[in-house]
Amino acid sequence: MATLATRDDYATVRPLPAVAGRDAITLASGVVAHGTIVPVARDAAIFAQEDEVAHVYKVISGAVRVTRLLADGRRHIVAFYFAGELFGLEAGDTHQFAAEAVVASRIAFVRRSAVASEAEHSGDAMWAVWRLMAQELGRAQDHALVLGRLNAEERVAAFLRDMAARAGSGDSIDLPMSRTDIADYLGLTIETVSRTLTHMERLGAIRFAGARRIHLRGGRPLAKVA
Repeated sequence: MATLATRDDYATVRPLPAVAGRDAITLASGVVAHGTIVPVARDAAIFAQEDEVAHVYKVISGAVRVTRLLADGRRHIVAFYFAGELFGLEAGDTHQFAAEAVVASRIAFVRRSAVASEAEHSGDAMWAVWRLMAQELGRAQDHALVLGRLNAEERVAAFLRDMAARAGSGDSIDLPMSRTDIADYLGLTIETVSRTLTHMERLGAIRFAGARRIHLRGGRPLAKVA
């Protein structure tokens, strides 16, 4: 299993100015607020489960995993976020999840109060925030469907299609996360993920070009897997 971030890791990225105002961050079309762009080391935590919700976050570069620690100590990854995507949008006052950098990343911290102020004074900003929340809900529902209804090969195929669509890079994917991360996201073992990827390569659905670069061999071969 991947090493979890420690509280010491978290302390390296937590300190922020009381008033963030250095960078104008475009969170979405019609939503611009001032925040601070913070470099975050690989595997360092951005916020912890049950922390106070003080910021909304945008990935400037790199990648983020959002996790939930189960009562028995197991980790479940609920989402990945990449450059240009927002995370940390929660309705309550405390985080239900934790967030960690998958690789060395640059993260924009924008105070939630600043986003709320934008939405309060601008109808366009309010609808933009609503659309972001609706998008998050849609992704969560899609992921629940994958976990609840698809077998192992279908889950991995769905994951690869989603990564390709979000990367916008055609049929080539550079996966920043480890296979352990993929397994924790799909509710599988690392052995099952590795075995499934090998099987897909034998079927001609994918081709490896390095440890984490994958070429999808068109839609039809991958569709046969899923």
